[in-house]
Amino acid sequence: MPASNAAQPIQPIARFPEEWAQEVVRLGGRTFHGKQVFRWIQARGMTDPNAMSDLPAALRTRLAEEGLGSVLSIVRERRATDDTRKLLVGLGDGANVETVLIPRVTGGKSDLPSPVPMDGGDADAAAAVEDEDEEPETSNASIPVTQCISTQVGCAMGCVFCASGVAGLKRHMRPDEIVAQVLVGKSRLDAGERLSNIVLMGMGEPLHNYESTLRALRLITHPEGIALSTRKVTVSTSGLVPEIARLGQDFNGQIGLAISLHAADDETRSRLMPINKKYPLAALMKGLREYPLPRRRRITIEYTLVAGKNDTIDEAKKLSKLLRGLPVKVNLIPMNPIEASTLGPPDLSGVLAFQRVLCDAGYSCFIRRRRGDDVSAACGQLALLGAKPKVRVNRS
Repeated sequence: MPASNAAQPIQPIARFPEEWAQEVVRLGGRTFHGKQVFRWIQARGMTDPNAMSDLPAALRTRLAEEGLGSVLSIVRERRATDDTRKLLVGLGDGANVETVLIPRVTGGKSDLPSPVPMDGGDADAAAAVEDEDEEPETSNASIPVTQCISTQVGCAMGCVFCASGVAGLKRHMRPDEIVAQVLVGKSRLDAGERLSNIVLMGMGEPLHNYESTLRALRLITHPEGIALSTRKVTVSTSGLVPEIARLGQDFNGQIGLAISLHAADDETRSRLMPINKKYPLAALMKGLREYPLPRRRRITIEYTLVAGKNDTIDEAKKLSKLLRGLPVKVNLIPMNPIEASTLGPPDLSGVLAFQRVLCDAGYSCFIRRRRGDDVSAACGQLALLGAKPKVRVNRS
């Protein structure tokens, strides 16, 4: 397993204003130039020093000499019929990761805790992209876009329904590489669109790469930079209990939390998600109950429905019992097809029956709309381009 990035030097795009202030003084500038450089990068998405017009020419030259510039490039962009865009981005060492832009569709979400058609429920392809606890936006001036970003090249968790996990972990991503996805994503927005939400639900387990994820989150929410509210940022985890506690402490519970649960008993969950052997459900549920949620906020429970594995009425009843007393909302995700697996989703009647059990128990339960699956951008489909699966999944 790759070592942590914690001891690596801080790359330019991952610096805060006060760190830039020290750096520009070393390069012959003045401290206030540090905030200007930070704003150019984080607020305007500009990483070319020569374009930073309000900096002294000598400082721009020194910044270029020191290596300030883009840390990734777009290898390929694919647009789905629903305008979801999947960006394959290349990193400096030749590795590739994927990030997805998901425009919000109108009229696609129901706030009613009752069964909805397969193309209803949550309107986007990543859980918790909209906070049902907030008042809906009324402005028609722009289309909100959620970006799903990656935190690792591949993933070590090995979940059987996820293409990234099947491919295996290649390395952790640096914080500048995580943030750079947001900067390049913003540059790819269509006219009339705006970045409204960030979800760390792409390739990788964000909390497995905790230090890089922590710095990236603080940059994304910095008021002088990208300036997204913490309420608009969600971290999805397979259940790393100690790191869930750290996230709660580091952000006072303000960062949205989504849990990839996918089963309500340890035997089933361990078959689907090997991490459950290390952090079984009792430990995970204890961690969720201790997470410092602000008032009126809820934890998102992600539950991928895999035909014949976790989709029965009995499983729904067990899930209802497991979540009792927790402030949660449930996203049901009919499994999207992946090349390395013969597993698949239940039929629509089974999905609706599963949802009905949870709704009748009083839970807000939504069925995920499939977004971007015609370009393999839907939930669970992000994988390394050209990477061979470590194992073909065909588990009983």
